[in-house]
Amino acid sequence: MIALEGGTFTMGSDRFYPEEAPPHRVTVGPFRIDEHPVTNDQYRRFVEATGYVTVAERPLDLSGIPGAPMTTLGPGSLVFTPTEGPVDLSNSHNWWRYIEGASWRHPQGPESSIDGLGDHPVVHIAYEDALAYARWAGKELPTEAEWEFAARGGLEGKVFTWGDEIEPNGKIMANTWHGEFPWRRDDPFGFERTSPVGSFPPNGYGLYDMAGNVWEWTADWFRPHGATAALVERACCAPPAASAEESYDPTQPHIRIPRKVLKGGSHLCAPSYCMRFRPAARMPQMIDTGMSHLGFRCVQRG
Repeated sequence: MIALEGGTFTMGSDRFYPEEAPPHRVTVGPFRIDEHPVTNDQYRRFVEATGYVTVAERPLDLSGIPGAPMTTLGPGSLVFTPTEGPVDLSNSHNWWRYIEGASWRHPQGPESSIDGLGDHPVVHIAYEDALAYARWAGKELPTEAEWEFAARGGLEGKVFTWGDEIEPNGKIMANTWHGEFPWRRDDPFGFERTSPVGSFPPNGYGLYDMAGNVWEWTADWFRPHGATAALVERACCAPPAASAEESYDPTQPHIRIPRKVLKGGSHLCAPSYCMRFRPAARMPQMIDTGMSHLGFRCVQRG
């Protein structure tokens, strides 16, 4: 873990997506944060020690979605599946498939495994799966403010964790999508999906994979930054926590599943489609859902 003294910084951005705005000053206290996302080897040790079963390995529960069709689907998770050619980028159903047997042990489905991927980030992790590991390890999940403070690496107001240029001097700084999303990936390093942690340069705090590779859970319920910024009258504290009820998706009022904030982007972020591999970027995620590009890292406070 890397020890950070904390401090005051400008959280959010008004240059990209509306949920990031407005920028506002926030102060976080000292904390320690994992140098890189939790890996398959680390998560395997947790499971072997506790016998824990992840959400993706349990029977499918559709009770939180009124009107959902009754199915005979077995345990599984959402897996990114490249398309055969260009598709409508406004509909993510074009490249996400629910695959029975997909889990952290089998990232692409029952015929896949994590053999040889011990140093890759663990994926298909729902919120409670990340929380269970953190508690076992004597740690916690970071707040959104802690995560963003750490990701910025001491650079105030920069677009990326390394500065303002997406590829400074032509150097690729993170595992993101190169090529035509979601059907052609032309990765110069040969990474089809996740990459070993630490494959790209660290940020100014010595932290790896704060951009790209996998999205990461935070402890905060999702709500627009505007609601948060209005409550932060001065840089004296971290943003007030939202409630689970505030985090429901207003465009899907029939789905009463609360959402946490994800940070960092993933290997599926393509500049032509998703510029969310930036410190200010944020995404809501239903707490009962893991995906093939979703992992986490932990913190310790005090």
